[in-house]
Amino acid sequence: MRILTLGLLVASALLAPGMAAQQRLEPPNPLEPKQGNPYIREGDAHYGRREEKRAGPVADRGEIAAAARAYETASEAADSAEARWKLARALIFQGSYTAIEAAARQAVYEKARRVSEDGIRIVERRAKRGGAKDFDLLSALDIAATSRKDADASPVFYWAAVSWGQWALARGKEEATKLGAAQKIRDYATILIELDPGFEDGGGYRVLGRLHDQAPRMQGETEWVSREEAIRNLRLAIKTDATNFANRLYLAEALARGTAAERAEAVRLAQGLVSDAPSPTRLVEELRIQADAAADLASWK
Repeated sequence: MRILTLGLLVASALLAPGMAAQQRLEPPNPLEPKQGNPYIREGDAHYGRREEKRAGPVADRGEIAAAARAYETASEAADSAEARWKLARALIFQGSYTAIEAAARQAVYEKARRVSEDGIRIVERRAKRGGAKDFDLLSALDIAATSRKDADASPVFYWAAVSWGQWALARGKEEATKLGAAQKIRDYATILIELDPGFEDGGGYRVLGRLHDQAPRMQGETEWVSREEAIRNLRLAIKTDATNFANRLYLAEALARGTAAERAEAVRLAQGLVSDAPSPTRLVEELRIQADAAADLASWK
């Protein structure tokens, strides 16, 4: 709308005086209701500009910090799951793609993990108002069934799984596993797959596959970790969206530790990533993935 209005103003200036006088731009109607939380809209605007002023695959802190502040203010609304999953999403970007020290990064992921859990509790309360039991008493299939009509359910569980995963990497895989991170990630990814297997380009499959590929196998904690499940879920993610850079990188890295045929496939996937053009809407994220793919290729020689 801003671009359209600017275009009309420029056009008016270029017209003859008589014609320009006929141009009338109506101001916004102050009585017209605006939809949604204004702080969420503000956060969305900043989040949409998160790629600005980047230095290669490193984002500038300004816009994403402004997005996080707006979403945090929006989170003062007690029943806004949207504010919370969007805050978690902004914090994950802030921790992953801006220049930030290790201690600060862990604190950012800890906050993302906490607000994600708040978002899940909101979705749970909504489900209970419809007659559902506590989520702790339900299977992943039942949680998905009771939350399917909640528009916030899929993003809440996706960003919760991602938040726990990033926090686990920052905290240390073994310590985080002892604190229940692997189980949380597995549960949330499984719920997301039941809710919407196509969400975020196969995000549930991607997270679950990556978990099976990366989680340490620990007695009493993660005996269920399986390379076969890693490959199966990551191939399902690719089947859901073969263009998604993360789907391709994670499958390549899982295959690289396999047979000669799997290693050859991993190299082809990584080479394809390096040569592809990143999306302008995910520029920083996909430039980082390309850098990781290039580093993988160098290490696999």
